[in-house]
Amino acid sequence: MEEPREQILRFLEPGETFNEIGVFADQANPATAIALEPAGIWLIRREALLDLLQERPDFGQHVLTKMADRMLYLVSLVTDLSLRPVTGRLARLVLENTTDDILHRPRWFTQAELAARLGTVPDVIQRSLRNLEKDGHIVVERHQIRILDREALLAIAT
Repeated sequence: MEEPREQILRFLEPGETFNEIGVFADQANPATAIALEPAGIWLIRREALLDLLQERPDFGQHVLTKMADRMLYLVSLVTDLSLRPVTGRLARLVLENTTDDILHRPRWFTQAELAARLGTVPDVIQRSLRNLEKDGHIVVERHQIRILDREALLAIAT
């Protein structure tokens, strides 16, 4: 039996908005939002947002810019998923999320979570991590991944 797959579209930072598309589309958004840590969330009614867009054209421009940015990100994600191997996607994720060559992994940052971010399954992530570690590019520890060879990881990521 094949493992079920998920695809994480993006992570939100405090103050960010999501599901603006729901205001404009004539159908429900098929994406699901899940809080990985305690979060306060505000719901803005569709009518209130539409009124604000009418009253504040500058706000409308901001919303359109954000939606265009997200559309470009999704196009990039589709390209990445279809053209880049999992190990390359993993290398890029590690590089983009490290501080001082260390990727800190919170409690919820499991291999299943990592697989969902990279459009694959946990077994493939495990294999890729093992290969990167065996080749001397990273060290995988319980709550972090340390980069040992940034240049090699960059070459794999591109």
